Amino acid sequence: MVALVSTVAYLGLEARSVEVQCQVAPGLPAFAVVGLPDKAVNESRQRVQATLASLGLALPPKRIIVNLSPADLPKEGAHYDLPIALALLAAMGVIDAEQLGDFIAVGELALDGRIIASPGVLLAALHAASLDKGLICPETQGPEAGWAGDVPIVAAPNLISLLNHLRGFQVLPPPPPGEAAPRAAGPDLRQVKGQETARRALEIAAAGGHNLLMIGPPGAGKSLLAACLPGILPELTPAEALEVSMIASIAGMLDGGRISRARPFRNPHHSASMAALTGGGLRVRPGEVSMAHLGVLFLDELPEFQRAVLDSLRQPLEAGEISVARANGHVTYPARVQLVAAMNPCRCGHLGDAALACARVPKCAADYQAKVSGPLLDRIDLHVEVDPVRAVDLAMPPPAEGSAEVAARVARARAIQGERLAGAGRRTNAELDGDLLTVHATPDPPARDLLLRASEAMHLSARGYTRVLRVARTIADLAGASAIARPHVAEALSYRRRPPRG
Repeated sequence: MVALVSTVAYLGLEARSVEVQCQVAPGLPAFAVVGLPDKAVNESRQRVQATLASLGLALPPKRIIVNLSPADLPKEGAHYDLPIALALLAAMGVIDAEQLGDFIAVGELALDGRIIASPGVLLAALHAASLDKGLICPETQGPEAGWAGDVPIVAAPNLISLLNHLRGFQVLPPPPPGEAAPRAAGPDLRQVKGQETARRALEIAAAGGHNLLMIGPPGAGKSLLAACLPGILPELTPAEALEVSMIASIAGMLDGGRISRARPFRNPHHSASMAALTGGGLRVRPGEVSMAHLGVLFLDELPEFQRAVLDSLRQPLEAGEISVARANGHVTYPARVQLVAAMNPCRCGHLGDAALACARVPKCAADYQAKVSGPLLDRIDLHVEVDPVRAVDLAMPPPAEGSAEVAARVARARAIQGERLAGAGRRTNAELDGDLLTVHATPDPPARDLLLRASEAMHLSARGYTRVLRVARTIADLAGASAIARPHVAEALSYRRRPPRG
């Protein structure tokens, strides 16, 4: 007899159907799993055998073969434990195999029979919904699966309760609905003393989703400004929250099924490897650039990152997705992030201060800044100098405007962009390109003349020219202007990186 149970294989944010076929046939006792299983799937034999033993069941003294079809698709992860166990029990005649035909099963088994959490349950639930099937999953991940919509969910704490449910001896209650996690409180812009230029650049970056680089001495408040950014960004829409949660689910970071409407803020250390930042590893997992999708990726001490690691961000910053190529397949993750970076002007950090600067100026600054490639800097829309904070600035009262007031202006600008780009597959001005840029970001004649003259003087690349227009469009939106005027272009140009001298 051959019993069939449906499950999934994860390939990036895509769940692909996998059929678990189990045959119990006469022959020498053996238990084999075939179909390109990785080590974790191969080890499921021991976990399944121990789980059945905890229920008082022994494997029949026959030849047991489990085939994971399609056989040419790599199978990774411990979530195959539960479907393998169910297929084996169906082949042994313990449960009716037809009952399982309308379900997809995922979950890892403990040796005592508990069904424990495994990454990717939300993706499996969405895949089950697309096939008009139900989902069998661990009890702790029932709320997470519930975000997929109207999907029949059987969330079981252990295998014995699942078997009793399938045989009609008990009824497992439906899982509780998932909760929306409250927005975490962060620093307020009122804590930032001085730095009016940097505050303005931060507001523009938030309003248009633009990349931002802050350059200044140690202690000037660069990290504080970056930490204030989530507080002025609008919340995720329900569709965006589900998109972000899918990435968290495949990474195993969706605790208790709680979905957050706050935009991600990732702050990796400068010792992060390329795989940690862009994704990869033995089992390809999303990196920091994908975990920050639709949110902020903050890179502090930018030149301290390995140059190859930084250059690996060039493609995802432009395309909004990252493709990780491995010998056994290609995996693509979304990576539509807002890059915010901070760096010192030189290694000692006090370039321009005669009292503190080292004797190696200007070579100290040139060598330090050269660690960041020009093509990466060209992809950053806003470059702002953050001046040192004096004691007299710290003694002044807090500024009148805090994060709430700035967030209101940002929300109005984002609403304007949402109406303008409705149906175009874009969310912010930072994503304008092609015909959209021509239609919505064409400056008036005086502004166009200024931009053309400045492009020649500043040696702007085609990418730099486009990014100036995007920033100018955002500045106009903050001002409530329908057309891009000369002051908007002038301010946008002031945030572009100047060409090196000499």
